[in-house]
This record gives sequence, structure tokens and C-alpha cells, in this order.
Amino acid sequence: MTVPTVSEPVFNHILNFTGNQRMLLLRTTMLRSLGSLFLLLSALLYFNPSLAYSLRNCTVPYSDDGGDVSVTCTGRDLTSVPGDIPKNVRSLDLSTNRILKVNRHDFSRLSKLISLQMVLNSVSHIDDRAFEDLVKLRDLDLRSNALTNLTDNMFQGLSSLHRLSLTSNQIKYISPLAFQPLVSLQTVELSYNELSQLTDIVPILQLPNLYSLQAGMNKFTSLESDELPFNSSSLRRLWFNVNPLRKFSITRDVFPCLEYLDLSKCSPGFEWDVTDGVFLRSLKSLFLSGTEVSFETYRTILQSAHAVEYLWLSYVKEWFDKGLINVACQMPALTYLDLTFNNIYILNNTLLQACSNITKLGLSGNVMSDLSEKSLRPLNQLEQLMLDHNFLPRVPRAVRGLSTLLVLNLASNDIGEVGCSDFLHLSSLLQLFLEDNRISILRGCALQDLKALTYLNIKVNPIFRVYDTFRVSLQNLCILDMNMNRFRGFSRGDFQGAHSLLTLDLKSVFDCSVENGTFEGLRRLKTLVLSSDSLNRDMFRGMPNLTSLTLYLPASGNSLGHHINDDSPFIYLPFLRSLTIYNSNQWFVVISANLLRGLRYLEDFATDTFFTETPHPDTFSHTPCLTDLKITSSHVSYLEPKLFEPIPNLQFLDLSKNRLRSLDFLTRAGLSALRWLKLTHNEVTAINETVLQSLPALTYLDLFGNPFTCDCLNVDFIQWVKNNNQTQVVNAYQYDCYFPPSKQGTRLLEFDIQSFYAFYLFLAFIYDSRKRKKGAPDVYDAFISYNVHDEAWVYREMIPVLEGEQGWRLCLHHRDFQPGKPIIENIVDAIYSSRKTICVISQRYLQSEWCSREIQMASFRLFDEQKDVLILLFLEEIPDQQLSPYHRMRKLVRRRTYLSWPQAGQHTGVFWQNIRRALETGNAPTDDTNLLTASLAPKN
Repeated sequence: MTVPTVSEPVFNHILNFTGNQRMLLLRTTMLRSLGSLFLLLSALLYFNPSLAYSLRNCTVPYSDDGGDVSVTCTGRDLTSVPGDIPKNVRSLDLSTNRILKVNRHDFSRLSKLISLQMVLNSVSHIDDRAFEDLVKLRDLDLRSNALTNLTDNMFQGLSSLHRLSLTSNQIKYISPLAFQPLVSLQTVELSYNELSQLTDIVPILQLPNLYSLQAGMNKFTSLESDELPFNSSSLRRLWFNVNPLRKFSITRDVFPCLEYLDLSKCSPGFEWDVTDGVFLRSLKSLFLSGTEVSFETYRTILQSAHAVEYLWLSYVKEWFDKGLINVACQMPALTYLDLTFNNIYILNNTLLQACSNITKLGLSGNVMSDLSEKSLRPLNQLEQLMLDHNFLPRVPRAVRGLSTLLVLNLASNDIGEVGCSDFLHLSSLLQLFLEDNRISILRGCALQDLKALTYLNIKVNPIFRVYDTFRVSLQNLCILDMNMNRFRGFSRGDFQGAHSLLTLDLKSVFDCSVENGTFEGLRRLKTLVLSSDSLNRDMFRGMPNLTSLTLYLPASGNSLGHHINDDSPFIYLPFLRSLTIYNSNQWFVVISANLLRGLRYLEDFATDTFFTETPHPDTFSHTPCLTDLKITSSHVSYLEPKLFEPIPNLQFLDLSKNRLRSLDFLTRAGLSALRWLKLTHNEVTAINETVLQSLPALTYLDLFGNPFTCDCLNVDFIQWVKNNNQTQVVNAYQYDCYFPPSKQGTRLLEFDIQSFYAFYLFLAFIYDSRKRKKGAPDVYDAFISYNVHDEAWVYREMIPVLEGEQGWRLCLHHRDFQPGKPIIENIVDAIYSSRKTICVISQRYLQSEWCSREIQMASFRLFDEQKDVLILLFLEEIPDQQLSPYHRMRKLVRRRTYLSWPQAGQHTGVFWQNIRRALETGNAPTDDTNLLTASLAPKN
């Protein structure tokens, strides 16, 4: 390669330029004079977009089963469909953006797409045949856009589509041909549009596989079979609610399969015309509401709906006095009567007299403060009773004695106390919902008759003690949810009557003490959620089969160290698979290395605000099966590689919201199985490529919110993000530059790698050219490239011999680099002003970003100038396979000889003589096989 010469004044002038001026001038000069250099750079910096896995504006949510590829691009302010969506994507979500138009070729490459979501954009136009290549698409969601017309060829090619949602657009017109290609369509959602003509939806009703049509909240005024040009539709579910509907007329058998019909909120004067009940013979669910429809019309409707089993009547309280409920309960097939939203204050004794066949009664969302004691007496077959979201101050006496009742929902009322007789004789009750009330005490006597109860939900109440609540025999209770109560403590035997429990949630909003023996007898318990102000082994006795434990530690002002009373608190939970610890205490805490002792089957360990210092290296020595680890929102600034040695099967690691500044610990952690790594919001400024090379199974990496340095430190990382086709770096194109200040406001992946390498290589060539032109002698015999951790060896062993005994002039960066000069320029100066470069290679050296730069520059000089300038000195034995991440060095070692300190053994004198001979060799060009000077046998 011919190196251009540059005059001294020009060279000095270049060095005085600002960074931008220097870059511009050098780039221009290189384009003119160094075509061959750019060929070299192009080979080194080659970027193939088709191989990139990190997307500019989207992410690929992690799939644990390795199934279909999904891509989400939500909330990115996109104005068009991104062009870098992977071809093999199966699900694509473009919701919540600002896309105005779908162009003909936006999805032309995505032939494997099955689901496409474009909710909450501003799409007002879709090109004809824009979806033509999506031959496998089954679900298309275009809700909340600005479409006004559906044109002839808009959906061309979508022969596999099953669901089409166009809810909340401004559609006024549908072409008769628009739905013709959709031969597999089953569900159409057209609610909240501007449609008014029945002819608009006729092509939809004629689709051969149509199952469901949502056409509510439009402007239809009638639905008449005489206007339908077909004899029969496969439609089963029809929403026509909140239309200004004046007439519903079925005089032909056009809907023989219709099972569900919603005609809520029709217009005043609504007319029902069904000449024969056989036309609605399949109708099972009917929704009606509003007093705009006359009582006589309601009677007509209900008397013609012979097959209806579920009837929803809301906002019709004014017709109760005329006997509307009596008419409804005379429907021969009716079993579920839903009277939600009727402003019922008190349920009287007569309203439900005719409803003896009812098995389910819905009274949710009313304003009831009571039920008359005998109001439910006629319902002698009642199985489910929904009284939630009312204003009941107590459990109504009307529920007592309902011996057939299976489900009772009293959630979201104003119940402050539960009495001993409130659930009297409910011997068949299976599920009881009491959440979101004002219950502070729940006595055991209140539950004594609930022998069959399997599920009890009493969360979000001000209960502070359980007293004898669960000491009574509740032998069938499997799930007890008491989350977000105000427990102050639990005592021995508090749950002794619920020995069949499988799931128990006792999260408290306050600090909570747990006595030893609290859970004794819960041998079947699998899942426990608990708030506790202390941790010790005896509090977990009696639950030998527990597999999942979630702990909430207190937010008190005391040091957490006073609360962990045992260094092995989980020793009596031998089969625990999942352990999660949340701690809102910010005080310093020392956590024992035996914290997890006894948990040999633990697979998932998650903590938040728990570790206040680096975890002990032996923390996971007791959990060999661990696959998922989460240590977040803590004060961890460093992790020992040894920490991960006992858990080689780790696959998911989340270290977000810590204070980690370096990821070098990963290079020696042995995490060859790690697939998912999240390190958001730490203090990482640079990523060493060797870290990434040490994680061969990694497919998902999230580093968002770190203060990245946008300079040469991250060159390798940037190249890796852009080129690797295995690991997705989530939101990589949104990573911000924090340093240097001049780069703030820019993105990490916008950093100009080619300009960086070009400038410093060109600077090196200029330096060498100037030196050769002047005939200036080398300043040093050798530049010593070493890691700071090996400095002691360099000063103790190397310098006394090479400088003291042999008299060589050495360049050492801690001694000879010019203060204030950019480090990369110091490296260039050191390499090109020395006859040789000696790389002192150790494990630490391989992990060093700057050492990597030094050997790169030295090897560039080696191959470019064809000079014998590079000496490799291995301070440690490093197996060949460990060199595989370091491609350039591995190539050098395999093709040439090297020097080994461990092989020198007791013969160090011979070793230093070999160094002398290597340094005495001149820099004259040699053949390729002898470029590297050394005196030991070639490595195999």
C-alpha cells in the first residue's frame, strides 16, 4: 500500500483543527488518496442490513418457547410502516402511532404474517391491494383510525382472514365488492362508525363463514329481512345496539343460526316485527335496555323469544311496576336474568315472584342498600347471585337459607361487618366474593356453615387480624385471597381449619409479624404471598410442598438487618421453585451467603430493592437448578463472576436499576446458557465485545437508560448491534449519548464508526509518513501493551530485565503517555514511534477495551507495512477455545509463534534471552509466515 506524504505545516494544521473540521478534511483527503485503505475498512466494518436483528423502531418480544416471531412498534411516533420488519414475522403491532396511509408495498415482504394490529393511528387511506401479499393473515385490527370508505380492492388477497376490526373509524360507505375476497372471515367489528344503509353490510351477512358482526353505535334505522337479498346467513352473534333503530322485522328465515342479539338503546317508538318465533329458534342471549321502547313492545319481544336462556334488561325500572319481570320470567327457557344498571334501591318481596326457574340472577351496578328478607325466597333453584357494586352496608338477610347457591358476589359494597348468621345454611356455596368493602373483622362463626367453600376473596378490606376466622373447619377451601388488607400479625394455628389450601395471599399494607407455627398443617399449600417484618426458618414450618413464595418486607424506619433473624430462613421449604422478595426499606443490610440454603430445586429467584451491597459469591451455591434471576432496584455496583458459577443453567437475568458500571464480570461468569439479559438504567458507559462473545446463547438484550459514551470505546459494540443476526438489542436505536458533552442529544448508533477508524488510522499513516520522510529514528525500542492488573508483573519482572539489564528503551502508558492527549492518539504515537509492540496477554488483557484497541492498531501496522513489529507474550496459559471470541489474536496465534511465561518455568533466563533476540530483529519486511517474532515452538 502506498502511503501519501503530507508536509509538516499541513500536518500540524490538521492537528489544530476542531474535531468536525479535522474529520471533514481527513475524510475528503482519504476519499481522494486512500482508496485501498477504504477497501480495508469496508471489509472490517461491513454491515449487511439483512442480517441485523435489532430494529430501528420496533422490538421483538421474547418468546420462551421459541415460537412464532412477534414484532411490536407501539408508541414510536411512526408516520409510516418501518422497512426493517423481519420477513419471518407472524405478529406485528403498529398501534398508537401517527401512520396516515397504508401504501401498496408496505407489507409486501411479510407473507408469513398472521396478525396485524394498527390500532390508534390516523389511517385515512389504504391503497388497493395493500394487503395482497398477506395470504396467511388471520387477524387485522384497524380500530380507532380515520377511514371513511372501504373500497373495492382494499382487502384483496386476504383469503385467510378470520377477524377484521374497523371499530371507531368514520366509515360511511362500504363497496359491495370490498368483502368479496374475505371468504374465511368469521368476525367483523364495525361499531362506532357512520354507517346508515343496510345495503352496506349485506355483503358481510352473505359471507359463508360469518360468525359475529358488531355493528352497534352506527346510524342504522332498521333491520328488515325484506331488505336482505339472501335466504339464509350463517351469522350467530349480532350487535346492533345504540343505533337509532326504529324497526326490527324478521318475516323470513334469514337468521336460522342467530344465538346472540344485542338491541340495547333503540329509538323511541321502536317496532318489533317477528311474525313467527321459529325465525329466532336458535336465539339464546338477548340484550335489551331503555324505556324508549314501550312496555307493550317489550312484552311482544319477550313472548316471541322462546329459546332465550340469558336476558339482559337494563334501564327499564319504570316498567317493573307494570309487570315486565313477570313477563320475562315466563319465558320458557330463561335461566339467567340480568338486571344490571336499573337504579334499584331496595329489592322488594314481589319483584321476582314469577322467577322460580331462574338459576342465575344479576343485580350488579344498582344502588341497593338492602334486599327485603323474602325477596329471593321464590328463587328455589338459584345457583349464582351477583350483588356487587351496590351500596349494601351489610350482608342481606335475604341470602340466608339459599341452599342451592353456589356463587355469591358481594364485592364493592359498603359492608363493614360480617355477622355469625350472615351465611346461614349456605351449605352448597363454593365461591364467595367480599373484596373491596369495609370489613375489619371476619369472625370464624360467619363461615361455619360454608362447608363446601373452595374460593374466598376478601382482598382490599381493612382487616387487621384473622382471630378465629380460619380455625373453624373449612376443609374444602383451596384459594384464599386476602391481599391488600391491614394485617398487623398472624399467630400460631390461625389457618389450622383450612388444611386444604393451595393458594394463600396475605399481602398487607402495613408491617406484619408472623409467629412461628402460623402455617402449620398447610401441607397442601403450593403458593403463598406474605408480608412480614422478619424472616426466620421456623415461621415457614408446616408447608413442605410450597412451590411459590412471594415476600413483601416492611417499609419501616428500622434497618432490615434487624429483621432477618436467621441466615437460612427457607430451609424448611425444600420444594420451593419460585421465590420473590420485595423490600421497600432502603437501609443497609448484610445478607448471608446461606440465604437460599436448602432450596436445591429453586428455579426462579427475583428481588427488588433487596441487596444493598454486592451479593456474597456463594449466594447461589445452594440453588443449582436456578434458571431465572432478577436483582433490580438495588445498590449493586459490582458482581463477582464466581457468583454465577453454581448456576450454569441460568437463562434469564435481570439486573435493571442498579449501579453497575461494567459488565466485565459476564466474561468469566460461565453463562453459556443465558438467553435473556436485561440491564436497563444502570451506569454502564461502554460495552466490551468480549462480554457479548462470552454469551453464545443470548437472543435478547436490553440496555436502555444507560449513560453510553459515544466514542471509540463503543465502536465494537455498535458494529455488533448492527451486524449480529442472533441477539436482539431491544430499542438499541433509541440509546442516547451521554458523553462526551458534544454528543449529547444524539443516538449511540448514529456514531460514525468509519470516520472514527478512518481518522485514527489516517493519523497513524501520516505520523509514519512524516517520520520516514524525515528519516527520524524510533523513539522507543518497544511499546509495552498490558492491562493495569498485570502492572505489578511488568514492573517487577519485565522492566528490570529489559530496561535494567538489556538496556532497551520501553514505552509504558502509565509512565510515558502525554497527559491531556486523547488516549487513542497516545496509543497511535506509542505504536508508531516504537520499533516493536509487545502485547502482555492475560485473561484481564482480553477483557480490556483499551488493550483491544492497542493490539488492533499494532496488527494493522503488522499487516499493512509487512514489518516484523508485533511480539505476543502470554502471561497465562489461555486455551485456544478461549481465544475464539478474539478473532484477530486467535488468527495470529494459530499462524505464528509466540512467547509463554508459564512455559518458561524455572528457565526465566532463556525466556528473557528470547525476548532480547526478538527485539534485536530488524523491522525489514519479511514473508508472511515470519512476521511475528518469537523463539518458542509454534502453537498447534
